Amino acid sequence: MDNLPLILLVFLVAGLAKGIIGLGLPTISIGLLALVMPPAEAASLLLLPSLATNIMQCAGPALRPLLRRLWPMLLALVPGCFVGIGLLTAGGPAALGLLGGALVAYAAWGLAAPPLQLSPRAEQLGAVPVGLMGGLITGATGVFVMPVVPWLGALGLARDALVQALGLAFLAATLALGAALAWAGSVTPATSLASLLALPPALIGMAVGTRLRGRIPPALFRRLFFLALLGIGAQLAWRGIS
Repeated sequence: MDNLPLILLVFLVAGLAKGIIGLGLPTISIGLLALVMPPAEAASLLLLPSLATNIMQCAGPALRPLLRRLWPMLLALVPGCFVGIGLLTAGGPAALGLLGGALVAYAAWGLAAPPLQLSPRAEQLGAVPVGLMGGLITGATGVFVMPVVPWLGALGLARDALVQALGLAFLAATLALGAALAWAGSVTPATSLASLLALPPALIGMAVGTRLRGRIPPALFRRLFFLALLGIGAQLAWRGIS
């Protein structure tokens, strides 16, 4: 608990980002906390804040249609996560390198923002592979984003429905990651307590970010967000290979 002030500050900032652009809590929290602790410990700390904020985000009128549309991808996250969890819990340079690489890849995609549009047939064929790969990367790194976020962005969803779909995907990934971490013995009373203490600042940050959403240009904030992730990811990747 020596890092508790840092943990609380990190989750406040991560919640703020999530409130403004609908994502960023896991990536910011794990990316920053992994600079001072093992990635598996950082991943266990984000479980309760991520669960709470994503339950709030995925609630809404489009929930049932989204579940009917996305369930194959959401279900495929679970086995993928259990396959990848051994890499995260092993720790060491490999875990840091994988986490850094995942953050760099996500940041590069976010900065490039390639215009993608999937046909219904491509969506059906890609749902399970995307879910399996997303689960594998989640289990190996604790980061929930690749390739699920780009895939969801290519489905042509309206903005509010996309934010809700992101919350639903992140909720499923958090549940899968929590189950995999518990199965691997990485969820301890100490990390559970720290995760509980991190919940209020995450919720406060998300509430403030939601209020600021209409006042800060989303494109500017998104660019700054991905540039910060690029720097964090590069630092972690360098530590993993040096």
